[in-house]
Amino acid sequence: MSRGLEVLVAEDDPVIRRAVKAALASEGYSVRETPDGASALRAFGEKRPDLMLLDVMMPATDGFEVCARIRAVDARVPIIFLTARSSEDDKVKGLGLGADDYIVKPFGVRELLARVAAVLRRADSRTPETIPLGTVHIDPRKASLVRPDGKSVALTARELRLLLLFAARPDEVISRDELLNSCWGLTYYGTTRTLDQHILVLRKKLGPEGHRLVSVRSLGYKFAASL
Repeated sequence: MSRGLEVLVAEDDPVIRRAVKAALASEGYSVRETPDGASALRAFGEKRPDLMLLDVMMPATDGFEVCARIRAVDARVPIIFLTARSSEDDKVKGLGLGADDYIVKPFGVRELLARVAAVLRRADSRTPETIPLGTVHIDPRKASLVRPDGKSVALTARELRLLLLFAARPDEVISRDELLNSCWGLTYYGTTRTLDQHILVLRKKLGPEGHRLVSVRSLGYKFAASL
């Protein structure tokens, strides 16, 4: 099951990071490493992993914030916390933010590998192949959408993230700042014209459903599921 699956490890301690990478690699996982929360978010934005391992106490952006930001745009990617924060309150907070498991340091290699495999099994059994958005369906694995006429349309990574965010929050107005920060990075310094151009392209790719991607003046955009 592990062969070909990629794990993104966000851990500021290089010794632990190397040990976790070696353990995962021994089971056939592909591993990407990041030393802090901000780089973890960038790495996630560049390519969605099959699973994330997150430390909590990282510089600049801690693991709790990373988890919250990822769950705002992706409800499905499995996330496991690996942390020395062992209090019940921390565990409840981590799981409440949407993590699939919470492992307290120090931990054994066999325990880590067993819990990674268990979380991946659960994720595989619960993850639908496509996600509905009006009458179209988003296929995250193929980075495409399927229209009612059966036509498959390719999506860029950023277009996919935008559509997944709208699919997770139908009829909700999502601010321009949140869309930019969630889909372009923690702090976006460009103009909102970039977002507007992506929305125009998405309307065309959505075909007849494109009119549901509505601009709400001075606020942002929403996908009008009930329109």
